[in-house]
Amino acid sequence: MTEHEAYIALNLIDQLGPVRVRALVAALGSAAAVFEAGEDDLRRAEGVGAEMARAIIAQRDACDPAEEERKAARHGARIVAFPDADYPELLRTIHDPPLALYIQGEYTAADRRAIAIVGSRRCTLYGRGAADRLAFQLAHAGFTVVSGLARGIDVAAHEGALKGGGRTLAVLGGALDQLYPPECAPLAERIANGHGAVISEYTMGRAPDRTTFPYRNRVISGLSMGVVVVEADTRSGAMITAAQALDQGRSVFAVPGRIDSPSSRGTHQLIKNGARLVEDAADIFEEFACLLPPERPAPRSDSPSPLPFRFSAEEEAIVDALAEGALDVDTLARRSGLPAATIGALLIGLEMKRVVRMLPGRLVELTVVLPPRTTEKET
Repeated sequence: MTEHEAYIALNLIDQLGPVRVRALVAALGSAAAVFEAGEDDLRRAEGVGAEMARAIIAQRDACDPAEEERKAARHGARIVAFPDADYPELLRTIHDPPLALYIQGEYTAADRRAIAIVGSRRCTLYGRGAADRLAFQLAHAGFTVVSGLARGIDVAAHEGALKGGGRTLAVLGGALDQLYPPECAPLAERIANGHGAVISEYTMGRAPDRTTFPYRNRVISGLSMGVVVVEADTRSGAMITAAQALDQGRSVFAVPGRIDSPSSRGTHQLIKNGARLVEDAADIFEEFACLLPPERPAPRSDSPSPLPFRFSAEEEAIVDALAEGALDVDTLARRSGLPAATIGALLIGLEMKRVVRMLPGRLVELTVVLPPRTTEKET
């Protein structure tokens, strides 16, 4: 049995979990050795008593990792086990990383730059709008948005990221074939089809329950560099995610709300305790400025150099409009032909790429000289 197969099989054993598996591997030398060890050898591992050792022995012969992978494949998913090279590096560093991840869609290297947005299922219109806007801005700037595909704030975050043309990761509280809530199935399909991934650590057929959702929250924060709480009461899943983010050494952000709203109690408590107040995605970007392209002097106009990224069609419209000089935001909207509501998020992304900068009086100018466009006739 390979280590990949052994971790998938261990994930099928009830009540075992990542911490005990780590102890077993330390005691026995490998995950595969668990399937050959006797009771006394299993009990050498910290946290594995006689009852757990007997449970492992009783269940291990029935574990069939190949069949589990076939089940996942029938749902368009693959299983990435903890020892695999493509297991998410950020998640690998937490105290209790999942033994295996069931992934529909694709987890890519770009998803290492991820920010989680979480909040109340029973959100207000204000909270939904804030989550949508922040996710849109983050996605436009190249960050992956992580959330839990739950009603309310989570759905707004995923949809905002998709509208922003970016990637999003949906972490489930049950198996891929037990999607909850069921009305999110079309959104999950959109995410998995080229816009990110739907992810679960739960074995096929595992229905979600009151214990699985809090446990999955550590994966949401574990996949992310920081967690933004939009709306939450003091006792909620979003607050659990924030606490786990702090334990994992992640940054925690909170969006302020109405002082008389129960949905603001949790976020205000976080702010009082030191979470960074977020009014705009720029507040998040400041925390991770080291990940953004360094500012460079503008190249000579007679020797433009290619840039290390591509523009979307909307970004090209803005860059073209600014080619002859600085413009105020309203004029830029008219010349680019883009809605005024879209311009702000696009400018944040371009500013993070050091392509434009904001000047006093709501003026915007290019900071680089771009290579000349090649026309179809020239090609």
